[in-house]
Amino acid sequence: MPETVCRECVSSQSVIPCMRARRDCVAITHTYITKEVIRNVMTMYQFTENGVIGMDRNTIAIGIDHGWANMKTVHTIFTSGVKEITTEPALFSNVLEYKGKYFKIGGNRLEVKKNKVSDDNYYLLTLAAIAKELKQRGQKKAHVLLAVGLPLTRFGDEKKDFISYLSRDREVVFKFEKVQYRIVIERVSVYPQCYGAVADMINSFPMKQLVVDVGSWTVDIMPIINHELDEPACVTQPHGIITCIRQINKECIRQLNEEVDESIIQQIIMEGDANIPQQYKEIIRQELVNYTQKIYHSIRELGYNMNLTPIIFVGGGAGVMKRFGGLDQSNMEYIEDVCANAKGYESLGSSFVAYMTRKRA
Repeated sequence: MPETVCRECVSSQSVIPCMRARRDCVAITHTYITKEVIRNVMTMYQFTENGVIGMDRNTIAIGIDHGWANMKTVHTIFTSGVKEITTEPALFSNVLEYKGKYFKIGGNRLEVKKNKVSDDNYYLLTLAAIAKELKQRGQKKAHVLLAVGLPLTRFGDEKKDFISYLSRDREVVFKFEKVQYRIVIERVSVYPQCYGAVADMINSFPMKQLVVDVGSWTVDIMPIINHELDEPACVTQPHGIITCIRQINKECIRQLNEEVDESIIQQIIMEGDANIPQQYKEIIRQELVNYTQKIYHSIRELGYNMNLTPIIFVGGGAGVMKRFGGLDQSNMEYIEDVCANAKGYESLGSSFVAYMTRKRA
């Protein structure tokens, strides 16, 4: 039987353990996750991570989805771009000040690299994401559990380095848009991409459910069998939306001898249209259709019946699959909220904070 949430916790959208200290209440932000899901996630992913030195009911979880195209939190989304400014800027919108240096956040996205820990860029983007979330919550000081994600099949290989990278300094002081923030990173919890977006839904899944996370750089294909992750059958492929955008521009150069700005392509991806000449629209739309067919082909190659298997598409590419995939079938669903993974990470992280606080009580 799924756990319930106290009426007081629902009304307050609490991010701390149950206000009435009920052991059958899971008070978390945005989604309510059953005890079975929490136990499975903790068993599989959390207990080997860095410590819980000062974690208590005042610790807040901040979920961050570190995409190659966009950074996502529960409340914000911004381009994964960072560029150092050599002198003090005249304007401080989206400017991060850290260790005496200034960095412009957003703008053009970073180029894809082998991983995200080879330089300081994603650490700086993380600080910006934290600042944006704390601003939403009206806070400038906080003890934080960072809840983040990694691709499914690279999870084991990259988790340790990503945790070390994000927790390099326990206490961090920085400014964002001239506002000073002081944070203490109590813990970094890492979850599989794709899982976070559906964690609150798993107990309602049928016996076999396929979740496909079409991200900016990778596509994660994750089967859920009897409400549990079938980890050996998970697949991560480097065929995310950025590869589609590159193919669109190759075709535009071939046919029209001109490229299209990524922001225009993103607008067509999100809205289905843009105010550009028809010949460009036709190329972009056709390549998006071709891209969806490649995703379908990958799913079929893994042995899944596209007509029978229940499939949920999540991630930034879910809208592409819905609008350009050409399939209107009852076995397919789409979670178009690009912040779904970040929301799931934060919910799982908040549940862990609640669990640890109850355990210490």
